[in-house]
Order: sequence, then C-alpha cells, then structure tokens
Amino acid sequence: MPTLILTGDLNFMGVTDPTVPFRKVIDDFKSADVRFSNMECCLYAPATGQVWDNEGFMADPGPAGECLKYAGIDAVGIANNVNYGEAAINASVSRLDQLGIKHTGAGANRDVAYAPAIIEKNGVRYGFIQRTSVYWPTNHEATAHTAGVATIKGHTAYQLPLHKLRPEIPPPNRPGLPPVIITWADAKALQLFKDDVAKLRAQCDVLVASLHWGLHKDVLDYMPEIAHAAIDNGADIVMGHGPHYSLPTELYKGKAIFYGLGSFSFHTGHGGRKHGDWMGMMVRATIDNKTITRTTIKLVRHNDANESYFCDPAQEGEELAGLNLRGKSLGTKLAAKGMELEIAAA
Repeated sequence: MPTLILTGDLNFMGVTDPTVPFRKVIDDFKSADVRFSNMECCLYAPATGQVWDNEGFMADPGPAGECLKYAGIDAVGIANNVNYGEAAINASVSRLDQLGIKHTGAGANRDVAYAPAIIEKNGVRYGFIQRTSVYWPTNHEATAHTAGVATIKGHTAYQLPLHKLRPEIPPPNRPGLPPVIITWADAKALQLFKDDVAKLRAQCDVLVASLHWGLHKDVLDYMPEIAHAAIDNGADIVMGHGPHYSLPTELYKGKAIFYGLGSFSFHTGHGGRKHGDWMGMMVRATIDNKTITRTTIKLVRHNDANESYFCDPAQEGEELAGLNLRGKSLGTKLAAKGMELEIAAA
C-alpha cells in the first residue's frame, strides 16, 4: 500500500556533504511513495556572504538542494518565520523549481504563496497546504505585488485569574498571580484558510494541512482551533511545526493531528550556534483505497556529525512521559510498539 512520510523542520545551514543529514534514515525515505517536510531555511547565498548575527537561516543552495534530492523529498512547506526577504524567497523558490521539488507557503506574490502543492504518485493525488502564524510584521506576509509567506494571523490576550480556572491555579485572592494567556485565530484569516482547504479537497485524494505555529512545548488555544477547522473543511491529517520540540497529538473526528513534529535535521541554529539536543518525529501514513488508514511515528535525534537517526522509544521514557502529560487534556497519548509509536486513548 502507498505510504506518505511527514517530517518537521529541515535546516541545512553549514551542510557541505548532502548525504550526511539523511544517510542513517535513507532506507525509510526510499521506501515511501511521497515525502513532505517543513523547510526551515532559504536556499540562498547572500552576495555579501552569511552574517550570522544579522540574517535569517540561509543555506548554500548547492549542497542544501542536493540534501533534498538525496532524501527524495517530493515537496516542502516554506511558510515559516525564517523564509524572509524578497531576494531570499525568490532565490529559494527558483532553486526548488530547478530541482523539481514542489512547494507551498511562500512565493513572489500572494497567489503563488497561498497556492497548494499537488503530487500524483501511483494513482493517488496528494495535496499539501501550509500557513504560518509565526512571522515578522515587517513586510513578511505575501501581498498581491510583493514576495512573502502565506499566513494565518493569531491574537493574544492576558486574562486576570479572578476565578479559579484550573486546579493548579491558586485562589484569586493571592496578589502577584500571573495572567492567563489566551490565544485565538484571526476570524478573517481563518475563513480564508477554510476556503482554501475546501477548494484543495476537490483536487486531491489525501490532503495534508501543514501549520507553522506554537511557543515552547504548549498547545496554545489557537492551534486546535486552526487544526479542527482544517479537518472540518477536508484535511485528512494535520502536521504542526515551529517550536523545534515534539508536541502532543490528538485524534479529531478520527483524524490525526500532530501539533509539533519538532526538528528532523537541524544542526546549526540561531546565531550560527549548534542547535543543541532535540527529539523530533517522523510520521508515516499508510494509504489504502486513497484513504489514510494508519499513522505511525518514529522518534529521531541527531549526533555531532549532523546525522539524524531513529531512536528507541524505550530509551525516551522521560521525554514521552512529559509529552503525554502535556497532551492529557487532548484525550490521547503515544503508545510504543517496538521502534514505532501509535496514537492511543489516554
């Protein structure tokens, strides 16, 4: 049966050998029919060279592009906070087009940025749509005439805890209590996203909604709001990314929501520094009769050589316990079956 691989962040800054990031996981990638990832860098070489303290995530378009080809990546999402700047976005899109890799989420104007990526393999049409809620307010969003990213604006409010909202919050008679943070999706932006998902539904058999969002390890209120809207309007699976951590999962109307797949290849990070230790996820979805019938997860880490590798869930007890504790309110947990994880009832 056909299979689809989904991963979180790919960042190839500093990569010179395109085989290194994926060589320990390449067999899994080769065995899949379609592979889609969030690309957390621009394939762009600034004329003045990389200045680590003053620029975004720019990867050498030569070896970085070859990394994608080596792994067999069919399409990438590029709506995120590091795909920034007209020159960088246009050059990155041009390199992806040269490589024959489909993309969604950024481009030379609004029409291009908001357009989905559609791939047909072995009689199955896969549709991918990506939006970001994490972006800069300085001309980062694509417009009718300017390059940028496709967005879903989010809002934040701070509520005084005048009533006992959760068991762990002290009574409201305690001076110094921090505010409760409330987030929600902008109504107009969310409606446009719903319309785009519904439109894509008519063009594909399997629809993946990819969303760049989040802060640290929490599932904020606006994230389920957007994820549920995606499924309500035709998405078959939702993949989130952004905070570089693995986040909880949810089953909504029988369909999987991965709130944070974390990093998959991310060695060099902010300021040119090593990005540190992280645990990411790779999702494999099995397709039967043009429908997703099963999803499994493999955990991934990376070593000092910048090689990503699969890790044994049995060795990640503390990480999984924290992940499942944070996701308890969603009614699901991750249950280990050998080297794989499945979504189960909490």
